Amino acid sequence: MTDRLLSPDLLDQLRTLSTCAVANAIECLGIQLRNTGFSDSTIQCRFPNLPVVVGYVATLRLHGANPPMEGGSYVDRTDWWDELAESPAPRIVVIEDADRHPGTAAFVGETHAAILQAMDCVAVITNGAVRDLDQVERIGFQMYSGAVSVSHAYAHVANVDSTVKVAGLNVAPGELLHGDRHGVVKIPITEVERIVEIAKKLRGREKEILRFCRSDRFSRGGLRKLLRETA
Repeated sequence: MTDRLLSPDLLDQLRTLSTCAVANAIECLGIQLRNTGFSDSTIQCRFPNLPVVVGYVATLRLHGANPPMEGGSYVDRTDWWDELAESPAPRIVVIEDADRHPGTAAFVGETHAAILQAMDCVAVITNGAVRDLDQVERIGFQMYSGAVSVSHAYAHVANVDSTVKVAGLNVAPGELLHGDRHGVVKIPITEVERIVEIAKKLRGREKEILRFCRSDRFSRGGLRKLLRETA
Protein backbone atom coordinates (compact mmCIF):
# COMPACT_ATOMS: atom_id res chain seq x y z
CA MET A 1 0.00 0.00 0.00
CA THR A 2 1.20 3.51 -0.79
CA ASP A 3 2.34 5.67 2.11
CA ARG A 4 1.01 8.78 0.39
CA LEU A 5 -2.53 9.52 -0.74
CA LEU A 6 -3.37 12.39 -3.05
CA SER A 7 -5.85 15.10 -2.15
CA PRO A 8 -9.26 15.02 -3.90
CA ASP A 9 -8.30 18.25 -5.70
CA LEU A 10 -5.11 16.72 -7.10
CA LEU A 11 -7.00 13.62 -8.24
CA ASP A 12 -9.49 15.89 -9.99
CA GLN A 13 -6.67 17.76 -11.72
CA LEU A 14 -5.27 14.47 -13.02
CA ARG A 15 -8.71 13.61 -14.42
CA THR A 16 -8.60 16.73 -16.59
CA LEU A 17 -5.49 15.43 -18.37
CA SER A 18 -5.21 12.86 -21.13
CA THR A 19 -2.82 9.94 -20.76
CA CYS A 20 -0.82 11.44 -23.63
CA ALA A 21 -0.42 14.69 -21.69
CA VAL A 22 0.67 12.78 -18.59
CA ALA A 23 3.17 10.73 -20.60
CA ASN A 24 4.58 13.92 -22.17
CA ALA A 25 5.06 15.47 -18.74
CA ILE A 26 6.83 12.38 -17.42
CA GLU A 27 9.13 12.45 -20.45
CA CYS A 28 10.04 16.07 -19.64
CA LEU A 29 11.00 15.09 -16.10
CA GLY A 30 13.49 12.53 -17.44
CA ILE A 31 12.91 10.20 -14.49
CA GLN A 32 12.56 6.96 -16.47
CA LEU A 33 13.19 5.43 -19.87
CA ARG A 34 10.71 6.65 -22.45
CA ASN A 35 9.72 3.13 -23.47
CA THR A 36 8.57 2.16 -19.96
CA GLY A 37 5.74 3.00 -17.61
CA PHE A 38 2.75 2.61 -19.92
CA SER A 39 0.61 -0.17 -21.35
CA ASP A 40 1.47 -1.60 -24.75
CA SER A 41 -0.85 -2.44 -27.63
CA THR A 42 -1.70 -5.93 -26.34
CA ILE A 43 -4.64 -4.45 -24.40
CA GLN A 44 -7.44 -2.18 -25.59
CA CYS A 45 -9.70 0.33 -23.92
CA ARG A 46 -13.16 -1.22 -24.25
CA PHE A 47 -15.10 2.00 -23.63
CA PRO A 48 -13.28 4.91 -25.30
CA ASN A 49 -16.12 7.35 -24.63
CA LEU A 50 -15.96 7.01 -20.84
CA PRO A 51 -14.03 9.69 -18.91
CA VAL A 52 -10.47 9.46 -17.63
CA VAL A 53 -9.89 7.05 -14.75
CA VAL A 54 -7.36 7.59 -11.97
CA GLY A 55 -6.81 5.11 -9.16
CA TYR A 56 -4.50 3.18 -6.88
CA VAL A 57 -3.55 -0.32 -7.94
CA ALA A 58 -5.03 -3.46 -6.42
CA THR A 59 -3.86 -6.72 -7.98
CA LEU A 60 -5.03 -10.25 -8.71
CA ARG A 61 -3.41 -13.14 -10.53
CA LEU A 62 -5.75 -15.76 -11.99
CA HIS A 63 -5.98 -18.87 -14.11
CA GLY A 64 -8.96 -19.99 -16.13
CA ALA A 65 -8.15 -22.24 -19.06
CA ASN A 66 -8.01 -25.63 -17.30
CA PRO A 67 -10.41 -27.46 -14.96
CA PRO A 68 -9.25 -28.66 -11.53
CA MET A 69 -7.48 -32.02 -11.45
CA GLU A 70 -10.33 -33.61 -9.51
CA GLY A 71 -12.93 -32.37 -11.98
CA GLY A 72 -15.87 -30.04 -11.43
CA SER A 73 -15.10 -26.35 -10.92
CA TYR A 74 -13.08 -24.17 -8.57
CA VAL A 75 -14.54 -22.80 -5.36
CA ASP A 76 -15.35 -19.11 -5.73
CA ARG A 77 -13.05 -17.04 -3.52
CA THR A 78 -14.35 -13.89 -1.87
CA ASP A 79 -11.53 -13.36 0.62
CA TRP A 80 -9.80 -11.03 -1.85
CA TRP A 81 -12.67 -8.57 -1.34
CA ASP A 82 -11.39 -8.01 2.21
CA GLU A 83 -7.88 -7.19 0.99
CA LEU A 84 -9.34 -4.95 -1.70
CA ALA A 85 -11.33 -3.05 0.91
CA GLU A 86 -8.10 -2.35 2.83
CA SER A 87 -6.40 -0.76 -0.17
CA PRO A 88 -6.60 2.98 -0.92
CA ALA A 89 -9.45 4.33 -3.06
CA PRO A 90 -10.28 5.10 -5.80
CA ARG A 91 -9.05 1.72 -7.02
CA ILE A 92 -8.03 0.21 -10.32
CA VAL A 93 -7.89 -3.59 -10.28
CA VAL A 94 -5.06 -5.02 -12.37
CA ILE A 95 -5.52 -8.71 -13.17
CA GLU A 96 -2.74 -10.81 -14.63
CA ASP A 97 -4.11 -13.80 -16.52
CA ALA A 98 -1.26 -16.23 -15.82
CA ASP A 99 -2.39 -18.94 -18.21
CA ARG A 100 0.03 -19.97 -20.94
CA HIS A 101 -2.40 -18.51 -23.47
CA PRO A 102 -4.30 -15.72 -21.68
CA GLY A 103 -7.83 -14.80 -22.65
CA THR A 104 -9.83 -18.03 -22.46
CA ALA A 105 -11.68 -17.06 -19.29
CA ALA A 106 -13.54 -13.79 -18.75
CA PHE A 107 -13.31 -13.09 -15.03
CA VAL A 108 -14.95 -9.65 -15.05
CA GLY A 109 -18.36 -9.17 -16.62
CA GLU A 110 -21.55 -7.43 -15.53
CA THR A 111 -21.69 -8.94 -12.03
CA HIS A 112 -18.05 -8.52 -11.08
CA ALA A 113 -18.00 -5.02 -12.55
CA ALA A 114 -20.92 -4.07 -10.31
CA ILE A 115 -19.19 -5.60 -7.27
CA LEU A 116 -15.96 -3.75 -8.01
CA GLN A 117 -17.76 -0.48 -8.64
CA ALA A 118 -19.58 -0.84 -5.31
CA MET A 119 -16.13 -1.19 -3.69
CA ASP A 120 -14.86 2.14 -5.07
CA CYS A 121 -13.11 0.65 -8.12
CA VAL A 122 -13.21 2.68 -11.33
CA ALA A 123 -11.64 0.26 -13.80
CA VAL A 124 -10.16 -3.15 -14.41
CA ILE A 125 -7.04 -3.82 -16.49
CA THR A 126 -6.18 -7.33 -17.64
CA ASN A 127 -4.13 -9.13 -20.26
CA GLY A 128 -6.95 -11.67 -20.23
CA ALA A 129 -10.59 -11.40 -21.27
CA VAL A 130 -13.70 -9.50 -20.19
CA ARG A 131 -17.33 -9.83 -21.23
CA ASP A 132 -20.83 -8.26 -20.98
CA LEU A 133 -19.56 -5.12 -22.70
CA ASP A 134 -22.92 -3.39 -23.22
CA GLN A 135 -24.03 -3.91 -19.62
CA VAL A 136 -20.72 -2.82 -18.12
CA GLU A 137 -20.50 0.28 -20.28
CA ARG A 138 -23.97 1.34 -19.12
CA ILE A 139 -22.84 1.49 -15.49
CA GLY A 140 -19.80 3.57 -16.41
CA PHE A 141 -17.14 1.08 -15.35
CA GLN A 142 -14.02 1.13 -17.52
CA MET A 143 -12.34 -2.04 -18.78
CA TYR A 144 -9.02 -2.60 -20.51
CA SER A 145 -8.34 -6.10 -21.78
CA GLY A 146 -6.37 -8.20 -24.18
CA ALA A 147 -9.45 -10.09 -25.34
CA VAL A 148 -13.20 -10.52 -25.10
CA SER A 149 -14.64 -13.93 -24.24
CA VAL A 150 -18.15 -15.33 -23.93
CA SER A 151 -17.38 -17.59 -20.97
CA HIS A 152 -16.04 -17.65 -17.43
CA ALA A 153 -14.44 -20.99 -18.35
CA TYR A 154 -12.54 -22.00 -15.18
CA ALA A 155 -11.58 -18.50 -14.02
CA HIS A 156 -10.33 -18.52 -10.44
CA VAL A 157 -8.18 -16.26 -8.29
CA ALA A 158 -4.75 -17.76 -7.61
CA ASN A 159 -2.97 -14.86 -5.91
CA VAL A 160 -3.87 -11.50 -4.37
CA ASP A 161 -1.96 -8.30 -3.64
CA SER A 162 1.34 -9.05 -5.37
CA THR A 163 3.31 -7.41 -8.17
CA VAL A 164 1.87 -8.31 -11.58
CA LYS A 165 2.74 -7.66 -15.21
CA VAL A 166 0.06 -6.71 -17.71
CA ALA A 167 0.64 -5.31 -21.21
CA GLY A 168 4.32 -4.72 -20.53
CA LEU A 169 3.52 -2.74 -17.40
CA ASN A 170 4.84 -3.93 -14.04
CA VAL A 171 2.59 -2.70 -11.23
CA ALA A 172 2.49 -3.20 -7.48
CA PRO A 173 -0.37 -2.61 -5.04
CA GLY A 174 -0.76 1.04 -4.12
CA GLU A 175 0.86 2.48 -7.26
CA LEU A 176 -1.02 5.15 -9.18
CA LEU A 177 -2.50 4.63 -12.66
CA HIS A 178 -4.11 7.00 -15.14
CA GLY A 179 -6.13 5.73 -18.08
CA ASP A 180 -8.23 6.88 -21.02
CA ARG A 181 -9.02 5.72 -24.56
CA HIS A 182 -5.30 5.73 -25.45
CA GLY A 183 -4.24 3.30 -22.74
CA VAL A 184 -2.80 3.37 -19.24
CA VAL A 185 0.21 5.16 -17.75
CA LYS A 186 1.81 4.67 -14.34
CA ILE A 187 2.39 7.93 -12.48
CA PRO A 188 5.27 8.23 -9.99
CA ILE A 189 3.25 9.37 -7.00
CA THR A 190 5.97 11.61 -5.59
CA GLU A 191 5.99 13.61 -8.84
CA VAL A 192 2.27 14.21 -9.28
CA GLU A 193 2.31 17.96 -8.58
CA ARG A 194 5.15 18.51 -11.05
CA ILE A 195 3.49 16.31 -13.66
CA VAL A 196 0.25 18.28 -13.45
CA GLU A 197 2.10 21.59 -13.69
CA ILE A 198 4.24 20.50 -16.65
CA ALA A 199 1.27 18.93 -18.47
CA LYS A 200 -0.68 22.19 -18.24
CA LYS A 201 2.31 24.18 -19.46
CA LEU A 202 2.84 21.81 -22.39
CA ARG A 203 -0.84 22.03 -23.32
CA GLY A 204 -0.60 25.82 -23.43
CA ARG A 205 2.40 25.55 -25.74
CA GLU A 206 0.59 23.08 -27.98
CA LYS A 207 -2.43 25.40 -28.27
CA GLU A 208 -0.17 28.26 -29.33
CA ILE A 209 1.47 26.09 -31.99
CA LEU A 210 -1.90 24.86 -33.25
CA ARG A 211 -3.25 28.40 -33.51
CA PHE A 212 -0.20 29.42 -35.54
CA CYS A 213 -0.46 26.38 -37.84
CA ARG A 214 -4.13 27.20 -38.54
CA SER A 215 -3.57 30.89 -39.13
CA ASP A 216 -2.79 32.75 -42.35
CA ARG A 217 0.50 33.78 -40.75
CA PHE A 218 1.90 30.25 -40.98
CA SER A 219 5.37 29.74 -42.38
CA ARG A 220 8.09 27.19 -41.75
CA GLY A 221 10.44 29.89 -40.52
CA GLY A 222 7.79 31.33 -38.24
CA LEU A 223 7.07 27.92 -36.81
CA ARG A 224 10.75 27.29 -36.09
CA LYS A 225 10.92 30.68 -34.33
CA LEU A 226 7.82 29.89 -32.27
CA LEU A 227 9.20 26.49 -31.25
CA ARG A 228 12.43 28.12 -30.04
CA GLU A 229 10.54 30.81 -28.11
CA THR A 230 8.19 28.38 -26.41
CA ALA A 231 10.71 25.63 -25.65
